[in-house]
Amino acid sequence: MVAGHEPQPSGEPHEHRFPDTERTTRSHAGESIEDARNWPGIILTALGLVLVALTLTAAGYGFEGWAVVAGICAGVCLVAGIGLVVLEHRRVKVGEGATLREPRGH
Repeated sequence: MVAGHEPQPSGEPHEHRFPDTERTTRSHAGESIEDARNWPGIILTALGLVLVALTLTAAGYGFEGWAVVAGICAGVCLVAGIGLVVLEHRRVKVGEGATLREPRGH
C-alpha cells in the first residue's frame, strides 16, 4: 500500500487531502495547533496557567511578595495569550468573510 493512499470500499486508492472534509464535520478542526501564528498565544496561555500554580504555591507557603508578583505575571500572560488566540481566530474568520460569532466551524 502506498503511503497517503487508503483503499476505498470500491477498491480505488484514496488520496489524502487537507483539510480532511470527509472525516470531520468542522471546517477548522485543529486550526489552533496547525496555524503557527497561534503558537505565541497558546504558549502564553500555558505559561499563565503554570504561573497560577506558582502563585498558589507561593501563597500557600506564605511568600506574599512572590505570590503577588506571580499573580500579576499570570494575569498578564493569560490575558495576552487568550487575546492573541482570539485575534488570530478572528483574522481567519474575516478572511473567509465570516464573523467571529458565526456558528459554522468552531
